[in-house]
Amino acid sequence: MSNKEDTIPLKNPYSWFKPQDEATTPLDNYLAKCRPSMVQDDGTKPWIWATRESGPERRDDLSETLVEATAVLDATTKKVEDIQNDASIPLRASKKNGTKSKKEVREQVQTDAAEKLQEISIRRKYCNGKWLTFAGGDKVDIIWSSLAKSLINGPLSSTAAYCAKVSTCPREETPHYQHVICIYMPNVYDKDSVKEVMKVLLRHHGMNLSGVKSDLYTAIGIKSKHPSGVPSTVFKATDFIKDSEIKEMKDAFFANLKKPSTVAGSSTKAETKDKDDKKMDAKPTLKKKKQNEDPFGSASEDEGDDAPTKGKQNDSEDDDEKPRKNAKKKAATRKRSRDGSDSDDEPPPKAKRGARK
Repeated sequence: MSNKEDTIPLKNPYSWFKPQDEATTPLDNYLAKCRPSMVQDDGTKPWIWATRESGPERRDDLSETLVEATAVLDATTKKVEDIQNDASIPLRASKKNGTKSKKEVREQVQTDAAEKLQEISIRRKYCNGKWLTFAGGDKVDIIWSSLAKSLINGPLSSTAAYCAKVSTCPREETPHYQHVICIYMPNVYDKDSVKEVMKVLLRHHGMNLSGVKSDLYTAIGIKSKHPSGVPSTVFKATDFIKDSEIKEMKDAFFANLKKPSTVAGSSTKAETKDKDDKKMDAKPTLKKKKQNEDPFGSASEDEGDDAPTKGKQNDSEDDDEKPRKNAKKKAATRKRSRDGSDSDDEPPPKAKRGARK
């Protein structure tokens, strides 16, 4: 058992690693060449990476960690199934009789499982994970470029975040396609460092954050619709601060984009953003690439360390981490999260209309 989905590919044309590539390939050049809206996944390049420093070292007993965690997940799935089929557990709770509903009993089992998985992560020193967010195809290049620069030399570089990745385009043209973006941290259970990363993502990038997901969860296949019902994220932004504070930070970010510079004769931030928008929009139409059609000129260079097997595109990806194909699923996902029967993940924001030019 392994987790290639979260393994940083160091020798890959779609991966930029500061200690290795800064001297030979400027970050700006890399970002201009590897634009998520223009790189099409042919089964070998599902992600574009930017890494500031190496993450936590992988332990030799990773396979044992995954076996132990999988056993917890399987047992939880069985318990949830038994609860559903147990006629002695009522659908509705009764204060008079002191009985709990199926939902209450099921949620307690799921909470216990999440606590056990956290204990395994801490004991086995496998606590790394990521903040998840999404971006529509019309804005993903600008969002990704800003995030990568922030991670390497900007505000994010002073936090625990050490790596980020963005999904590339699917093989087939997909309406309302949403690119997933992951910002990696060494310990998702360190609330202070996770909160610090979150605040930078809100204040300096105005991001809509979906949740924090443990790499262990990804490795053992916990998805938003996993039969165990265990939430696929360990935290949401509202676990740290109120919705009102989140809105204030995001509003401040967007207001700052429109604020004119106090230095006479200098361009405003809004003007700079407009120029970036025009630059990013001035791109050719995305076409299906033949095997040898690649921005790096060689099909053999596409072979990444974490590339999935051809013909099984995205099969190994988690539902929460694979690109969203239709923003209209948002309402259904919210309804599901209200009754507690599914994950705690927030769906991505509605994608703006308009295909790539």
